[in-house]
Amino acid sequence: MSGHSKWATTKHKKAAIDAKRGKLFARLIKNIEVAARTGGGDPAGNPTLYDAIQKAKKSSVPADNIDRAVKRGSGAEAGGADYQTIMYEGYAPGGVAVLVECLSDNRNRAASDVRVAFTRNGGSLADPGSVSYLFNRKGVVIVPKSGENGSVDEETVLDAVLDAGAEEVNDLGESFEVVSEAGDLVAVRTALQQAGIDYDSAEAQFLPSMEVEVDLEGARKVMRLIDALEDSDDVQNVYANFDASDEILAALDEE
Repeated sequence: MSGHSKWATTKHKKAAIDAKRGKLFARLIKNIEVAARTGGGDPAGNPTLYDAIQKAKKSSVPADNIDRAVKRGSGAEAGGADYQTIMYEGYAPGGVAVLVECLSDNRNRAASDVRVAFTRNGGSLADPGSVSYLFNRKGVVIVPKSGENGSVDEETVLDAVLDAGAEEVNDLGESFEVVSEAGDLVAVRTALQQAGIDYDSAEAQFLPSMEVEVDLEGARKVMRLIDALEDSDDVQNVYANFDASDEILAALDEE
């Protein structure tokens, strides 16, 4: 888990200071729209929508943008696009497995963007199923160490979530990552709320079951590919199974 956890920290920081803030907003809005279309526009009865809204609020997406996205998705307001989830699989340089999750209303455009990103950055697209078996779908909740209700330690978080189905709690530096089966995500998030513990996000993600160790140059190449993929408006999430030391990730942070 180490590389994944450290990379999660890096991504977390990156998102917070993302110069492409508009792009981050667009992704969060799209998540809300799709969640509302799939499970209805009432967050109380639609946990996926509830979590998508919470994440958008934490990322400072304006409330009226959130409301409009819910209305478009649920059909209360016209103009919603018919987004489909499309998964692409491939390899970054060095044999690192990459899963690309797209939400798109144009399958051809999404496929073209993803293919171009791979080929221009030393990677290659792979057949469906050739990479996905290296990842497991998990529930991931990010808990900041110091939130609105004061600071929390690992033991407090563990006590709150163990009976709700959490499998592990990882220290990400400034926050904790609580991992569970995807089906236990709502129970884990609810347990944190009941314990009065703040959380930044709660969502299903693909976590690697095995990892490929990379050096600084290897990590640089992987990150370059991930950045190129994330430049596409159709790409929602990119998952990769690389492991890099703290020193390497710190060096990448400074570049």
